[in-house]
Amino acid sequence: MNPQWWTLFELIPVQRAFIALLIAGSTLPIVGVWIIGLNIIPVRFAMMHVALLGVALGTLAGFEPLLMGIVLCGVTGVALAPLAKRPAGLSGPMGLVMTLAIAIALLVLSLSGVNANGAFEWLWGSILATRQQDLVALVIIAGSILLVDWHYRRQLTLLLYDREIAITSGINANLLTALLMGIIAIAIAAAVRLTGALLVDALTILPAIAARNLGRSLGDMVKWAVLIGFAGNLIGFVMTLMLNQPPGPLLILTVGIITLASYTYRPKE
Repeated sequence: MNPQWWTLFELIPVQRAFIALLIAGSTLPIVGVWIIGLNIIPVRFAMMHVALLGVALGTLAGFEPLLMGIVLCGVTGVALAPLAKRPAGLSGPMGLVMTLAIAIALLVLSLSGVNANGAFEWLWGSILATRQQDLVALVIIAGSILLVDWHYRRQLTLLLYDREIAITSGINANLLTALLMGIIAIAIAAAVRLTGALLVDALTILPAIAARNLGRSLGDMVKWAVLIGFAGNLIGFVMTLMLNQPPGPLLILTVGIITLASYTYRPKE
């Protein structure tokens, strides 16, 4: 154990990581609630591979890999949205996108002679490697998530509960789904670059799963998800500094334990 772990906050990388984790931990769990409500949990894996394709294309063309990954994920998410109205849902198309994206990414890397290890490192980023531009992108994405959640809360409640009820209530389900899919895809791309693929679930799905066990309404789920995401990731990050261990495993374990504990909750009838 590091007896003077708090002195690490004097380091700029640790300060950036701490700020990024506070922002991500208090906003990306809302995206997790949307993912569970839309029943598109496989979207994480699909967008991780699309992000890798964006990195490969950006590296080949000389553009910022983060920007290319985010843009390509956003476009792909919006393009997939119309398929949500099909009875089979989005799971199949996302599996296809995931497979095609990784195949094209590897082909681009091979044809261009770009170092594949450098591209794959993008998928295994570390919170301690957060750059200034990563923080800027995260702030913009976090603001978009909060704005959509606040402005469309009633419509979201109906859409995530039952798409048909939302449509009969006069809600443009296709447009709202496209908006959600675009933001979800962009948020996942940013989270992968910020924390690495391992940590995406600690910021999105795990807090949302716990919130589903604890909340009875969409509003309750969002509040619980934000609280758990914020507290769990904060505790995990402090433990990382105290124990001098990699952040990914400890953050996942901390939020995961909270999620497991949520299954013991028994709501009053």
